[in-house]
Amino acid sequence: MDIKRVTSALLGFPLVLIVLLIQNKYIVDIALTIIAYISMSEYFNAVSKVSKPVRWVGYLCCTSIAFVHIIPEAWLQIIVTLSVPTILLLLFAQIIATDMKTDLKDVAYTLLGICYVVFLTMFVAFVDGMPKGNLLIWYVLFAAWGTDIFAFFVGKLIGKHKFSKVSPKKSIEGCIGGIIGAVVLILIYTYVINTFWNMNYSYLIMTIVAIGLSIIGQLGDFAASSIKRHVDIKDYSNLIPGHGGMLDRIDSLLFIAPFAYAIFRMLN
Repeated sequence: MDIKRVTSALLGFPLVLIVLLIQNKYIVDIALTIIAYISMSEYFNAVSKVSKPVRWVGYLCCTSIAFVHIIPEAWLQIIVTLSVPTILLLLFAQIIATDMKTDLKDVAYTLLGICYVVFLTMFVAFVDGMPKGNLLIWYVLFAAWGTDIFAFFVGKLIGKHKFSKVSPKKSIEGCIGGIIGAVVLILIYTYVINTFWNMNYSYLIMTIVAIGLSIIGQLGDFAASSIKRHVDIKDYSNLIPGHGGMLDRIDSLLFIAPFAYAIFRMLN
């Protein structure tokens, strides 16, 4: 067992718990903005080996997360609609302003980082801001944590069949264990909120949701690994002992959040 990994997880959980139990969406948005800044910095440091990312545009986009629940909803829809063309305009303006010292490859890597870190993190804020979002956000976390924890331990104990060269340490057994872990945690949580918070979620539907979110989370993990292999690094940073960087820790959660948001919009 990796003692550093377990210790970091145990120390990190209370911090997440405190932020979410405060039940203030503005505090959650600020926390997510800080997480996005750290993750974006790690991403830019990684891809700096193969490009010159336009950092100021990336960090400016990270700041927008803090305003998700401050901007009126009617304006927010317009802003989100215009966000991608505006970001593209800023990036191409950078090419012009630097006489092409910033090139198309730099713009591409920057835009990928913004889509990956900022837009996906924003959906965590959207889930938390939904009606009863303080309860729904835990589905996102339990899907990610259940998958990560069970995949890690099952893979360590019985993992024999490698899944992909993208992430050589991951096994088919670990991936299946991750799905089972997500289902177990989400069904337990569904029982708790149905019993004590008068929710009425179907256990069958939430089982299907758990399986889907776990698979999505694992694909998100592979996505992060593919970037790291491309730039030949093991971890995005050494911020969290045993886990690597912030982006290493939240890679699966980032992909789970948008799909969880869509599912809960349909269910509620």
